[in-house]
Amino acid sequence: MIEENMPIQYSRGFTIIELMIVVVVLAIIAAIAIPAYSDYVTRARRADAKIALINFQIQQEKYRANNVSYGNAADIGLPADSPDGFYEIDVSGAVSSSSYSLTAEPQPPQVDAECGTFVFTVSGAVETRSIEGGNAANPIETCWQR
Repeated sequence: MIEENMPIQYSRGFTIIELMIVVVVLAIIAAIAIPAYSDYVTRARRADAKIALINFQIQQEKYRANNVSYGNAADIGLPADSPDGFYEIDVSGAVSSSSYSLTAEPQPPQVDAECGTFVFTVSGAVETRSIEGGNAANPIETCWQR
């Protein structure tokens, strides 16, 4: 015979309150972890821009050693995208025998409101690193050195 009123001690499973507590704890953990992870991924992808700009700089110097001026992107012969494809690299402005400027513009899905577009300029023996369109308070420290 099956008893309809089983004592509580024989019940098995979780109550709805226990399940709701677990859901709330998981939501709190996710609310903290997901933004931190997204920020980490964005910072890691900035290395893609820096690597591409360094490669372009090396190729510019090689090109300049054999020609009277620096070259544009077609002269250099490197792909327009960074190695991982998160940035589009271009020689911006006019090139001359002593100066050129390289830009690394973020491409979707790499949206970088803090750093925006990386700019690397060479004028004579002076190299300048900056950003365009970002909102970083200290772009050299925030964007270029991390």
